[in-house]
Amino acid sequence: MSLPYLYKTPAWLRWIYPQRIWRLPALDNQVYLSFDDGPHPVVTPWVLDLLKEFDAKASFFCIGKNVEQYPGIYKRILDEGHSAGNHTHTHKNGWHTPLDTYIEDVKKSARVISSRLFRPPYGRLRSAQAKAVKKVLGADTKIIMWDLLSGDFDPSVSISKSVEQLNKHTKPGSILVFHDSEKAFPQMQQILPAVMKNIKLKGWGFGGIN
Repeated sequence: MSLPYLYKTPAWLRWIYPQRIWRLPALDNQVYLSFDDGPHPVVTPWVLDLLKEFDAKASFFCIGKNVEQYPGIYKRILDEGHSAGNHTHTHKNGWHTPLDTYIEDVKKSARVISSRLFRPPYGRLRSAQAKAVKKVLGADTKIIMWDLLSGDFDPSVSISKSVEQLNKHTKPGSILVFHDSEKAFPQMQQILPAVMKNIKLKGWGFGGIN
């Protein structure tokens, strides 16, 4: 029997890692959409077009090698007023990667992504790696986690259930994770517009993480 999918980050996890950012202050009723693993030549432009429709800002945690491959799309993210963060160069899993190797990958990504925002792939980051990331990117670097996961990357997760759970738990200050990747696109195409419509109906706005 499979365990239920955890859309909302458990409180105990936030308690263990209080220095990492799981939510933001609920200023101006802003909700914070974020997108991991891009830029992608098809998916990211689709996301940017949708954000423009809603007059929404968001945050993109980009993989360095993808920025190198699609610099024009990365430039569009920035030109349209969204924030960008470092998501390592090759999507390293911190739990399975030696410290030196992980930090070299972060440094490589930093050559093409100038940002004090960092999100570890899979959310997996050892404490020693977190300290080293701040030494490389700057002491004021923010390690951005999330309040809610959309599950868009997992085709076994019900789209209707994802929409229901995100609409139920999203509040001003929530950080939501989507993925501008080929794997996630079929699910994200349906989940994201529905969630954005619900946020707009409640009179809340969309902010980028800075």
